[in-house]
Amino acid sequence: MPQRYLLLFLLLFSTLLVQAQSVGVLSGTVRDRATQQPLPGVTVALEGTTLGTATDEQGRFRLTDIPTSSYNVRASFVGYEPLLRANVSITSGNANIVNLELTPSAQQLGEVQITGNRAIRVATAETPLSVQRLNTEEIKSNPGGNFDISRVVQVLPGVGGGGTSGTAGFRNDIIIRGGAPNENVYYLDGIEVPVINHFQTQGSAGGPTGLLNVSFIEDVTLSTSAFEARYDNTLSSVLQFRQRDGNPDRVQGNVRLSGTEVAGTLEGPLAKNTTFLASVRRSYLQVLFKLIDLPIRPNYWDAQFKVTTKLSPKTTLTALGLGALDHFEVAVPRESSLEKEYILRNTPSIDQWNYTLGVSLRQLIERGYVNVALSRTQLDNQVNRFEGGSAFSGDESRRISLTRSGESENKLRVDVNRSLGKWQYAYGGVGQWITYDSRYFNRLRREVLNPDGSVQQPAVDVRFQSDLAFARFGAFAQVTRPFLANDRLTVSAGLRADGNSSTEGGANLLRTLSPRLSASYALASRWNLNASVGRYYKILPSTLLGFRDNAGQMVNKHTRYIGSTHYVAGLEFLPTANTRFTVEGFLKNYDHYPVSVRDGISLANLGGDFVALGNEAVTSSGKGRAFGGEFFFQQKLTNNWFAVASYTLFRSEFTGTDGVYKPSAWDTRHLASALLGRKFTRGWEAGLKYRFAGGAPYTPFDLAASQQNYLTIGQGVLDYARLNTQRLGSYQQVDFRLDKKYNLRRLTIDLFVDLQNVFLIKNPSVPSYTFQRTADNAAFLTTDGLPLQPNGANAVPVILADDDATVLPTIGFIVEF
Repeated sequence: MPQRYLLLFLLLFSTLLVQAQSVGVLSGTVRDRATQQPLPGVTVALEGTTLGTATDEQGRFRLTDIPTSSYNVRASFVGYEPLLRANVSITSGNANIVNLELTPSAQQLGEVQITGNRAIRVATAETPLSVQRLNTEEIKSNPGGNFDISRVVQVLPGVGGGGTSGTAGFRNDIIIRGGAPNENVYYLDGIEVPVINHFQTQGSAGGPTGLLNVSFIEDVTLSTSAFEARYDNTLSSVLQFRQRDGNPDRVQGNVRLSGTEVAGTLEGPLAKNTTFLASVRRSYLQVLFKLIDLPIRPNYWDAQFKVTTKLSPKTTLTALGLGALDHFEVAVPRESSLEKEYILRNTPSIDQWNYTLGVSLRQLIERGYVNVALSRTQLDNQVNRFEGGSAFSGDESRRISLTRSGESENKLRVDVNRSLGKWQYAYGGVGQWITYDSRYFNRLRREVLNPDGSVQQPAVDVRFQSDLAFARFGAFAQVTRPFLANDRLTVSAGLRADGNSSTEGGANLLRTLSPRLSASYALASRWNLNASVGRYYKILPSTLLGFRDNAGQMVNKHTRYIGSTHYVAGLEFLPTANTRFTVEGFLKNYDHYPVSVRDGISLANLGGDFVALGNEAVTSSGKGRAFGGEFFFQQKLTNNWFAVASYTLFRSEFTGTDGVYKPSAWDTRHLASALLGRKFTRGWEAGLKYRFAGGAPYTPFDLAASQQNYLTIGQGVLDYARLNTQRLGSYQQVDFRLDKKYNLRRLTIDLFVDLQNVFLIKNPSVPSYTFQRTADNAAFLTTDGLPLQPNGANAVPVILADDDATVLPTIGFIVEF
């Protein structure tokens, strides 16, 4: 009987496929990028077809009855550079809503051929180089990306990530051109979002999986240098996420189910001139990792929304929010050595929650616009570690460590953007109120008892509690203008300064004057020469600013902003409207980098983990440098093929108290990646991605000190006299993705298979130190058969390698309705 029902279902499904009207809708708006004014009369066409339309008086367009497929959308208008939006997917389930921004042409009408092949160019006059862009289709179909934006950007030039830098391979650390993960800033529709990953490392970045729902994203822009003066607190990159607007014509949505998560998204008109986007996601990573016998168990919920209201033809109000509930713990795999099992059982568990809420107002004014953005972000972080693992949670006699930490940031940003003839200028300011509190406990040694039960050595604990509240403020100005005949040369100059009320001398804006200058010269119709120099600053994270010593004193109040000066030059070649080559060389010089007072080493040499970055005294005495060159090739969708390839050769070095440059934790020397995708007929699509990184440096253990102190601190002691003198093997990974789409009437079903590390390549991580266990796992093995001595003198030390190879499979579907 069940077979009959299955056969009937298949027959009905096949009938629907035959009768389905496989057409879709494309709509959106076109604006002037400089002034944000809507542009009427812009031609919007689908390449390779006769389908096209023109925008109305409000800059809106709508194309219907489009055969379902992927298209390159071209927008063109007299006096503006043409724009190409590649790989736009048209389905029958959801209307595709896009927002296009055209850049005024820098050339006279008589020289329009100079810009004829710049449709693919993503650079701007303010940031003419070191910038890349990905649209939503490229993010969704990225092999191994698993709809995670933080992983997708790792295919871009100069970008390393989890596993390529000596950190855990399942982490989302974004490491740009040899800089630390916390040197990046993230903006969602112009509102800064400090947390974009679940299980964020407080004071740094990263985490096993991304927080943003890819169904909201229209495109992502990554700038790795030449930052506009409007962006503060960045040393390595600015990552901008632009969300699309909800469908103004009808309610639509999608459901995504895979081995890692279930997600639901809904959008549509909320009221007149108001649209909404809303989603909820639930993780099943803990189930997948248990099935494939991985020790980590990340478990999370998240939610996201966006509401856009047109208050008037010139005024737009946007409200957005995202938040997460996270729980992380480690379990013992079925196949695990006793020693590794002991380490895993003593790994801390993490509970976090965070949210960001923001509202922004955009007011169009004569020849420009004004932005006002108000936002609040809050993070709560709880870490617990018990001897024997989380199964003993609540047994305070077994507690090894405890962290209770929270942060909140309240921000107000205002910027004015205007054009006057050939001049473009912007200015604005930012004010922030930040609070931080922390309660910390760490048991360095349990009490040691004599055979008669008396105390031989008392327990040794470290405890402190801290709170901090302070203001941050800053202002900026930027001006841009073309020069020379036919406006071949475009120059942009910016200046900003930032201060705070927490550190000594922090209110002196002269200490953080941040000039930046960039230029772009059109050598020929397909060639551009670009260069930039800039000075950038970043305040230390609150985990460091709020640290107090045993006397309750904030010992890091004397620290300075980290400074970095960038020098970048590059050549860009645009042979066709769909193809782009870039070659760049870069140098980043750091100063006032934090150095650990306890260990005498730069924090850039420590690497990344799940623990918070901070909770120690530092000095601002370190220096650093990162330099190298990179190559990038991009082929947008052409004849159903698309491809990306990049290679970066670099070095990253920092100094400690000894003043000697030593490799940073991110100094992998080589970064290479390639992505190849193919769209077939009948809704099939396949993609292949390859990533390579040189071996990351690490510090070996001091064997004598490790053996003597292992029972006290629960881990090995690093030999900082040999800081980062050893290297792991190289990192390699191949990912594969296969999609099959069915377009029915008002319904699209996308079945997909995504495999990470399909060739089971072993990628080593930093080894661990422990003592060998007895065969029954009841105690530690000793050399003399007697009980283990407190100083570990009769222990059997073991250094455990971590190079297991695992395939991460994801099988699922997306239903659009």
